[in-house]
Amino acid sequence: MSQTAPDTPALEPTFEFLVATLRMQAEMHLGLMPMPGEEKALPANLPVARHFIDVLAMLVEKTKGNLTASESRMLENSVTELRFRFVMAGEKAGGSAGSAAETR
Repeated sequence: MSQTAPDTPALEPTFEFLVATLRMQAEMHLGLMPMPGEEKALPANLPVARHFIDVLAMLVEKTKGNLTASESRMLENSVTELRFRFVMAGEKAGGSAGSAAETR
């Protein structure tokens, strides 16, 4: 395990942190928030955003019955909201990017 800089707080590896990290990646690729070090969001990269949404949807299926109510709610709400935002980003882009509801 690598050491962190003295001024960098250690982050606990929780399920919530994993979900938040994947959600943030999807949001950045949907053009909703800037990439680290950027002042403004980059244009949407829908195929990459869809990948992160699909990963979260896969986690919903693979973790059924193994999460706390809070973890399950966070994960399912993230997938639902990101799917909606994916559709909105696809419409904004003017193309038929495909429906995120079709994800695995």
